[in-house]
Amino acid sequence: MLATGRVAKQKEIAQSTRRVANQGKATVLALGKAFPSNVVSQENLVEEYLREIKCDDPSIKEKLQHLCKTTTVKTRYTVMSSETMKKYPELATEGSPTIKQRLEIANEAVVQMAYEASLACIKEWGRGVEDITHLVYVSSSEFRLPGGDLYLSAQLGLSNEVQRVMFYFLGCYGGVSGMRVAKDIAENNPGSRVLLTTSETMVLGFRPPNKARPYDLVGAALFGDGAAALIIGADPTESESPFMELHYALQQFLPGTQGVIDGRLSEEGISFKLGRELPQKIEDNIEEFCKKLVAKAGSGSLELNDLFWAVHPGGPAILNGLETKLKLKPEKLECSRQALVDYGNASSNTIFYIMDKVRGELEKKGRGGEEWGLGLAFGPGITFEGFLMRSL
Repeated sequence: MLATGRVAKQKEIAQSTRRVANQGKATVLALGKAFPSNVVSQENLVEEYLREIKCDDPSIKEKLQHLCKTTTVKTRYTVMSSETMKKYPELATEGSPTIKQRLEIANEAVVQMAYEASLACIKEWGRGVEDITHLVYVSSSEFRLPGGDLYLSAQLGLSNEVQRVMFYFLGCYGGVSGMRVAKDIAENNPGSRVLLTTSETMVLGFRPPNKARPYDLVGAALFGDGAAALIIGADPTESESPFMELHYALQQFLPGTQGVIDGRLSEEGISFKLGRELPQKIEDNIEEFCKKLVAKAGSGSLELNDLFWAVHPGGPAILNGLETKLKLKPEKLECSRQALVDYGNASSNTIFYIMDKVRGELEKKGRGGEEWGLGLAFGPGITFEGFLMRSL
């Protein structure tokens, strides 16, 4: 019912607005989300987490309590649960080789969440799975051959000739990378309809706390699980209700920064290290990157505060730095901040949770809403992924 109501509302808005998609430009035709059933309240996290891993170190408890406040997260969704820990108690044992167990959990959970998000998206879209011509599948949380893209295609009943592209281990910018490739596919294959899915769980990175690895606690306080899905296509039909035009995409990496975000896969899962200089590196380079994107709008008078913003919230420090550096009004990053509060950092999914919130805000504003906006995400490299988007 909610999806049906959303489609009806979009069609009503479409009839009352003067904006139409540019011919041949990719548009977002529908968006869906899905989450595991286990909901974690940040208020209860510390006691539950330390109890599950059988840790009674007061210094670790104090550190985690502090981090839970500074991340601004209120709720998250996780595949991990008390039942998981009972079945796999070795996950809480320092140094235990558990990559096999982690992948048993992750491979199944990731495809299931992608399936649920895709169903929600297809329902909103209003057309049948037989009309999906391409699949772009993004995850940093599973690893196997064949990949989750094939399992998802089979579960959804997609054609065995659907054209598949799979992205593994891109991290937080993976969703925007997937959208960039989906845009290229849609614009270069007339009539195509691309299903883009992202799905993530932090099972591979779950580790018992160790004073020698302080970042493990950051992960425990910040990251969440979930999935998202988009239908992307150019030249919408009368039955479709596009809400965003993907006008221009840009990717760049910062030379010499490969070690600032460092992730390694071992017998114990994935371990991450984040350099303290990460927020500053982003802040030092973001203005020029944004100006390159805005220039593609073709309007020399467009200012940064004239835009809507969908920025992946790696954490509050990154959002605060961008807001200060770009002199943005506080409300410009509100959708990013609220997504962090509601879902935590859900890796590649997060940008789409933010876009959904942006969609809601623009619908409220109607014709008075911003026409142009930016979508941004950052990840290992340091890599910047950006989109100039247009609200329809």
